[in-house]
Amino acid sequence: MLDIAFIRNNAELVKDGIRKKRMNVDLDELLAVDDEVRRLKNEAEKLRADRNRLSKEIPQLAGEAKEEAVAEVRAIKDSLGGKEPQLRAAEERFEALMLLVPNPPLPEVPEGESDDDNVELRRFLEPPQFDFQPKDHLELAESLDIVDMPRAVKFAGSRMYCLKNEGALLEFALFKFALDHLVGRGFHPMIVPQLVRREAMIGTGFFPLGEEDTFYIEKDQLYLIGTSEVSLVSYHMDEILNEKELPKRYCGYSTCFRREAGSYGRDVKGFYRLHQFNKVEQVVICQNDSEVSAAEHRLILNNVEEIMQALRLPYRVALACGAEIGQGQVLKHEVETWMPSRGKYSETHSCSSLYEFQARRAKIRWRAKNGKIQYCHTLNNTAIASPRILIPILENFQNADGSVNIPEVLRPLMLGMERIEPKR
Repeated sequence: MLDIAFIRNNAELVKDGIRKKRMNVDLDELLAVDDEVRRLKNEAEKLRADRNRLSKEIPQLAGEAKEEAVAEVRAIKDSLGGKEPQLRAAEERFEALMLLVPNPPLPEVPEGESDDDNVELRRFLEPPQFDFQPKDHLELAESLDIVDMPRAVKFAGSRMYCLKNEGALLEFALFKFALDHLVGRGFHPMIVPQLVRREAMIGTGFFPLGEEDTFYIEKDQLYLIGTSEVSLVSYHMDEILNEKELPKRYCGYSTCFRREAGSYGRDVKGFYRLHQFNKVEQVVICQNDSEVSAAEHRLILNNVEEIMQALRLPYRVALACGAEIGQGQVLKHEVETWMPSRGKYSETHSCSSLYEFQARRAKIRWRAKNGKIQYCHTLNNTAIASPRILIPILENFQNADGSVNIPEVLRPLMLGMERIEPKR
């Protein structure tokens, strides 16, 4: 959420951000409702002041003057009775519109309509060249007997899977490797709730715009998270942190759930787009200073690149264009990994700076040494997400005989295994 004073004073900047993000938000309506709220508040406050003044004067009056003052108090009460419902309705409309306003992207964010317009910044390794006909990850996983999707679909529905055997061990190894790496960089490991209240989803900016993509437990009025970012940011909801505590750096493990609303028919085969997956997420809460945010952004992006380089996976880093940046983000880099079966680099990690957007909603503040209280900045980035990351691992490290080499850094975490051999 933005500060309404900022919106009033920078309406054209905010409108340009709405355009650049290709969002449908009527800022003029918000500003008109804001004016109405302020007008109704002023009128109601004046009426209350008049009522209070007359109420104090009435005991000292007598006769006709007293009757007139009592009648005037009744008239004020009637006016307030009509004004207050109008004010409540205007305030509710104002709050609803404020939740739709996006954070303006930083100037370096390029124009664009889709991920095809993201700007490549750098690459690591070149895609492998095979001297045999490579298989896609699902063919490999089935022949290696490390996944069972038909049985999972039988009892859990579409876009579900069971990882098993070396596939399960590989996922555990990936998460252990990523967590060890981040803890070594000073991040605090967390295992967080996967069911949260509505306030957490609104506070982190996933509602109202992302509500259709979220699983809801109606009986308990709880929501399944799509990322541990929700829980890690909400951990400090309604708190004032001291400057010496910042930055807060967390790496949270969780299972994640997404309905994938709007993706009907897309990526229905394999591991790319599923209803349930596991992830280690990085979250940073820091001072509301653009230079501090930029340094933390570089840190969490570098953490991911170090993990990917250790795994020896070919990837590229791209600066996301305006249409690919979410409502709250001011800047986003994507780490896209080469997936032979797709014939392109595809997103496996997303590194985002949100400035005060989440902190204002979740009321996360910090107190400077001079005593001044301000909203924090928040950032996040995937460390590793599975099974999507298994796509490039299986496909890039496959051999002509159908076996798949295990990345060297993961072998000590997989009982010394060097490769997964086909069972079928």
